[in-house]
Amino acid sequence: MSPGTDMAGLGGLHRVLTTRDLTALGIAAIIGAGSFSSLGEACFKAGPGVVILFVITGIACGFTALCYAEFASRIPAAGSAYTYAYVSFGELAAWIIGWALLMEYSIGNIYVAFSWSDYFTSLLERFGMGIPEWLTCSYPEARKAVDNESLNEELLKAWNHAPKLGSLRIIFDLPALVINLLITWLIYVGIRESRNMSNIMVVLKLAAIVLVIVVGVIYIEAANWLPEAQDGTRAFMPNGFSGVMGAVSGVFFAYIGFDAISVFAEESKNPQRDLPRGMIYSLILCTVIYILLALVLTGVLDYRQFDGIGDPLAYIFEVRQNYTMQVLVAIIAVVAMTSVLLVFQMGQPRIWMSMSRDGLLPEIFQRIHPRYKTPSFSTLMTGAVVGFPILFTDKTFVLDFTSIATLFAFVLVCGGILFIPRKADGEPGFRLWYVNAKFLFPLSALTAFFLVAFLFPGYFRDLLDWSTGDASYKVSTLLFWVLLSILSALAYLKNLSLIPLLGVTSCCYLLTGMSASNWAWFASWLVAGLAIYFSYGRRYSKLNPSAIKP
Repeated sequence: MSPGTDMAGLGGLHRVLTTRDLTALGIAAIIGAGSFSSLGEACFKAGPGVVILFVITGIACGFTALCYAEFASRIPAAGSAYTYAYVSFGELAAWIIGWALLMEYSIGNIYVAFSWSDYFTSLLERFGMGIPEWLTCSYPEARKAVDNESLNEELLKAWNHAPKLGSLRIIFDLPALVINLLITWLIYVGIRESRNMSNIMVVLKLAAIVLVIVVGVIYIEAANWLPEAQDGTRAFMPNGFSGVMGAVSGVFFAYIGFDAISVFAEESKNPQRDLPRGMIYSLILCTVIYILLALVLTGVLDYRQFDGIGDPLAYIFEVRQNYTMQVLVAIIAVVAMTSVLLVFQMGQPRIWMSMSRDGLLPEIFQRIHPRYKTPSFSTLMTGAVVGFPILFTDKTFVLDFTSIATLFAFVLVCGGILFIPRKADGEPGFRLWYVNAKFLFPLSALTAFFLVAFLFPGYFRDLLDWSTGDASYKVSTLLFWVLLSILSALAYLKNLSLIPLLGVTSCCYLLTGMSASNWAWFASWLVAGLAIYFSYGRRYSKLNPSAIKP
């Protein structure tokens, strides 16, 4: 039996989903807070060159999606990376993944709450019901804007006009706190979204994006696609390729949720064919949508104007004084992101319940409310994990923190495929195509090395020059090349499969865009999680023969 699941009653699911259905579900899962909010942060860091990162991230997610499809076919009872890691690597790795998923579902929702607040306050302003700036952003966000001489007037006003308690300025995001409390209450008392309501949300989201692209084209100024770089020249990548990689958190956050489609393996008419097609088609379509959106945003405004902007789709029309479009986009975004908040905040308590049933967390995490029949304690804990950090963190930190954890989980999922026996020919269910990487992967790694050295003559010299540039980026990039060498050797010696290897490699490359502070916070988070595991989870695990019965 798979961990955290009950196999009873899982047979007999109706195989009704086609490639078209799965593609639609994939688009519904992917198009969310990323397209409405984190795209602004990504454009600010990378400039128009952010479209290159969207392509790289889409490819990385494509390889990962195929690995998810294989796992979902083998373990249809549970569609989470927590269970997949349990099967591949054992209990410790499963705990780490579960701990990382806490960041994806709960802490990631902090960013969604901030973004919901940005669109909601934008909407209020258009109806003449604006609230003070110091109640619409976080303290670190306002402080950072002042320190960095930001162009964001609202953040500067929040800092300058905030009331003081002694020497401390009172600044917090009130709408974000309120929506979190409301969502927590709704989930606590029980709420079910019908399929029709979900479809309405998808239509609204896509309608808003199409509107932004079609109407935004009118305001595009081609000169904005070649903004002035630091050396005075005009470039598509004004901050260089390292600047593009610095936007990886914002770009990757836009793809979070694509793995949700993997749970539909047992309801697909032909999972061997339809599941990978649905995943890949939805990723391709969403990548095209994101590229068009990024080109519109960076074409309408100079990329530097997106500093601290959490509602970029409405913001471009506010600057261009098209208030009808601003209001329309804001209304759709508020409704759509409310749905995202509900789905994400309903997901985390279920993961905690699964871990609790395995004995890795106390039994209270699986407590069901006698009246509402909801995971009461886990739901309240999720609300607290989302709510309290809203008071003292900012969007950038949360974005980086969530993305690094999810990428880490993806690396383990792709790596897990390399460590489980391959399916035999003729075995039912989806099977990842086996392409022997013995020669292909080492040859590809060597080709990439010499191609980079040829196209960018100073690339490796700059990596070894510690007197200039971002030291954390240099260290992580050098470690990536070392990992590439190790994986090449393993591919040659062990005849590893090419697709999961490419998944591990591409996700690890995206991790090179994370800063030293991101890694430090992530390491601290893992240490805290491991302390809980060794002090409780390992002792009381139901799958550990030597475990103590609580």
